[in-house]
Amino acid sequence: MTPDRLAALHALCFRSPPPWSAADFASFAADPLTFLLVEGDAAFLLGRAVAGEAELLTLAVAPESRRLGLGAKLLSRFLYQARLRGADQAFLEVSAQNPAAVKLYESQGFILSGRRRGYYATPEGPRVDALVMTRAL
Repeated sequence: MTPDRLAALHALCFRSPPPWSAADFASFAADPLTFLLVEGDAAFLLGRAVAGEAELLTLAVAPESRRLGLGAKLLSRFLYQARLRGADQAFLEVSAQNPAAVKLYESQGFILSGRRRGYYATPEGPRVDALVMTRAL
């Protein structure tokens, strides 16, 4: 997927946190510590592994492709890639207002390990908490 396509799909999926631009995705692509996993044009996951830790940076599934198992498939591949890259711990941040994502992460063994109050800005103005979730690999 090109940075433009990644940005377009990200914009379909996110309002808070704000969607990333094509330039953001191009910058991640230039970083040797990040890795991109895709499922056709319908879904992608961007991760990073460094110093024994893996971070799930973002996961996006096109609205019309949700509930088909693409997110779970990408998450499983992320965990595998993280281990291959030497990580023994994985973590992520997710909006407290995204229960479907929280459920997906819990189904793959992630547990709540913290909360960042008012971490995400919303277009309407109120801030939303980020849940920090972790999982041993």
